[in-house]
Amino acid sequence: MRLIAANWKMHKTVSETEEYIRAFLRLVEHPESREILICPPFTSLYVAGKLLEGSGVKLGAQNCHHEEKGAFTGEVSIPMLKEVGCEYVIVGHSERRHLFCEDDELINRKLVACLEEGIRPILCVGEKLEDREAGMTFKVIETQIKLALSGIEKYTDSLDIAYEPVWAIGTGVLATPEDAVSVHRFIKELLKKLNPENGGKTRILYGGSVKPTNAGEFMKHSEVEGFLVGGASLEPETFAKIVYSF
Repeated sequence: MRLIAANWKMHKTVSETEEYIRAFLRLVEHPESREILICPPFTSLYVAGKLLEGSGVKLGAQNCHHEEKGAFTGEVSIPMLKEVGCEYVIVGHSERRHLFCEDDELINRKLVACLEEGIRPILCVGEKLEDREAGMTFKVIETQIKLALSGIEKYTDSLDIAYEPVWAIGTGVLATPEDAVSVHRFIKELLKKLNPENGGKTRILYGGSVKPTNAGEFMKHSEVEGFLVGGASLEPETFAKIVYSF
């Protein structure tokens, strides 16, 4: 089943979250044949979880700490996320990598913790513009995946991977479906090599400035098994159009 995930980033207060979810649920009353996920900021997770109960729309977090508890001021653990209803967590988003200097070793530790705690991670990978221009796209993606999955390759069917070309996020430069498909195919083949038994079961999502106007074109390709939607998920009507774009 394809996964359509909303990453709100640092947007929406608790009251705005409540208003959004009430409106969104009226638009997606019967979300059969697709899995819908909303990832609000930490402050909105509790109220979002309560509002989404029984709706079929799932709750996720945008980040996590790899330790269960401890002196980590400002961090949120996976058990905390699970208690408010989170079933997913985004790990290694490009903004976490490039703005907050998260490296592949830290991302690996977060993935290990997610799998141990029974919450499903969405691992984000993607190349910057200079990587693309240097013909390094596949090399960058391969390195990110191999390091992130180090020691946990056999659990690839317990996570999703989102390909987010950094050069196509908020830049006005759009990736084509063909751009995405070529990378998605590469990721699938790499996962099959890392995990011959279950590597092909990992969903590969696309996350590069998805909008209602282009979502349907991407979804025509079987290699695109869902979306990780940023800015276009901030309005319930717009996100609902993406959900039902295929």
